[in-house]
Amino acid sequence: MSSEPAASPAPTAPRLDFIREIIAADVQAGKNGGKVVTRFPPEPNGYLHIGHAKSITLNFGIAEDFAPNSQCNLRFDDTNPTKEETEYVDSIMEDVRWLGYDWGKNLFYASDFFGKLYEFAEQLITKGLAFVCDLNGEQVRQYRGTLTEPGKPSPYLDRSVEENLDLFRRMRAGEFEDGSRTLRAKIDMASPNLNMRDPVIYRILHAHHHRTGDAWCIYPMYDYAHPLCDALESVTHSICTLEFEDHRPLYDWLIENVDGLPSHPIQREFSRLNLNWTVMSKRKLLRLVKENHVSGWDDPRMPTLSGIRRRGYTPAAMKTFSKGVGVTKFKALTDYGVLENAVREDLNKVSLRRMAVLQPIKLVLTNYPEDKVEYVDVPNNPEDPNAGTRPVPLSREVYIDADDFAEIPPSGWRRFTHGAEVRLTNAFCVICTDIIKDESGKVVELRGTYDDTTRHGKNPEGRPKVKAAVHWVSAKHAISAEVRLYDRLFTVDDPDAAAGDAGDFISFLNPNSLEVLTEAQLEPSLAEAGPGEHYQFIRVGYFFTDSKDSTAGKPVFNRTVGLRDAFAKK
Repeated sequence: MSSEPAASPAPTAPRLDFIREIIAADVQAGKNGGKVVTRFPPEPNGYLHIGHAKSITLNFGIAEDFAPNSQCNLRFDDTNPTKEETEYVDSIMEDVRWLGYDWGKNLFYASDFFGKLYEFAEQLITKGLAFVCDLNGEQVRQYRGTLTEPGKPSPYLDRSVEENLDLFRRMRAGEFEDGSRTLRAKIDMASPNLNMRDPVIYRILHAHHHRTGDAWCIYPMYDYAHPLCDALESVTHSICTLEFEDHRPLYDWLIENVDGLPSHPIQREFSRLNLNWTVMSKRKLLRLVKENHVSGWDDPRMPTLSGIRRRGYTPAAMKTFSKGVGVTKFKALTDYGVLENAVREDLNKVSLRRMAVLQPIKLVLTNYPEDKVEYVDVPNNPEDPNAGTRPVPLSREVYIDADDFAEIPPSGWRRFTHGAEVRLTNAFCVICTDIIKDESGKVVELRGTYDDTTRHGKNPEGRPKVKAAVHWVSAKHAISAEVRLYDRLFTVDDPDAAAGDAGDFISFLNPNSLEVLTEAQLEPSLAEAGPGEHYQFIRVGYFFTDSKDSTAGKPVFNRTVGLRDAFAKK
């Protein structure tokens, strides 16, 4: 028998998701010359939300994985001028950059291709594959049929090529009113797929476009523009969410029947990201904004990328979360706590530690010299040895958090109460000797003494060990600041399902989703906190300096997430 040790198994590469497996197989087979071109194609009709982060991470991530012979385009599918604004375009660009991605020179708009899309429409008419229809929207729906009954051909189906071209050009010239005519593809009114029953591909819309102005009064439908814009951008792999799976036959039909396309992209679908405790419909998010249920698209309670950015979520956490939920074809509802855990894990590594008392109550140390001020050396981040330390002032009067005190403590209470001893974090042990109340009986001040032998975490031999530590700030040196505590925006985990078809998701808004504390007391170093800085308030949670409302010397802090998943515990 051989005495040589058995060979270790060869390391295996991380398993690819099914989308990347398809692309890797195409590259290996030499399709598209081995080139990979993806695209992220948002409609500029609202702000991006957390669900879009998954799509952004997937599309741009694939381009990174298959570099250098790859790219990801950013394309705005701006085919509906009544709902699109430059504000949304700018916000989308900012969101993609915030996640750490750059499209370089590969920025496109569907409106860049309006001329080509019009030419392709005339080409389909000439081929006998499109016709001008005079049915109105309701009539088109009636003629379409149902899932169990085939549709009926339009009475205008058999117009000649010449008549269709003439009418379509007059539509383009602005001769007809909105809704009076459409251009429809001529496919199959008996198709089991409703999307193939002679779909509308152009409609009349006399509306000002945010980029083309009043140059056009007819606009392509999304399902028509999307595949052809993919092809015009030389996209190789068009990655869509699962609701577009039934639209793929129309996508393929257009790619196959339009001549002169520079590429023939293939569409593949994956399941979209669904989160509980929120809604991720642009229409519903817009309603929250328009009806002033939130302060705007960037309200930190909103699931928009601008909202979570303002709340203090990090790009790294969003990428970790997006990759962690995976790329599958299975519809699933992800718990919001999974996202928050990813945020905690990242912030624990990067956040500076600071002391902040959100519900202050004064503690007077009666045996501490009245005029004395000393400085306690406190680590900036125990997770990062290179973060160093800082001096924090300590004096006779300190603030502790009211939640750390109980006049009548419940069973198992280990924090502050009359006659009990706790440690002031990074300082010394104190014992409560007296409770001061106002005329109503409310506790307004505590008094106690400190033990000088317990400085710097020391515990003299034979002395009982203190079981709890509380955070504090020196009353003489503390700064007042506004702190905003955010909770779930809704009271139910699935607002859409709870509302039902006839219900209203607004009725499930959480009235306690925001608590504003205006007299929080913070250690003095936080007076200079700049917008966009991350902190862990010791024993409290992770906080972010509000980038919108903070001013010099008067920071406003948003709670990003608690130290633990207190919501799940509740």
